[in-house]
Amino acid sequence: MEMASGSSILRTLAIIILSYYLFKFLMRIFAPIIMQKAVNKMQEKMQEQFRKQQEQQEQQQYTTSQFQSKEKEKVGDYIDYEEIN
Repeated sequence: MEMASGSSILRTLAIIILSYYLFKFLMRIFAPIIMQKAVNKMQEKMQEQFRKQQEQQEQQQYTTSQFQSKEKEKVGDYIDYEEIN
């Protein structure tokens, strides 16, 4: 088994260090872009959820108003008779 030579260890160490600094550099460039896209996507989801909630409330109000108007019509047909002794 042969021992690793000093130059190959230095070469490996240099590649690791350069890779680390390259990664840091690229993250400084791309991290804000990635974060902005994530924030925009979450904002779109929240707006969509809010829109759906508004539609459900409008539908519920419409259904409730129809039910109440039908109920009022039924009340008008009722006649109360009193018994006279």
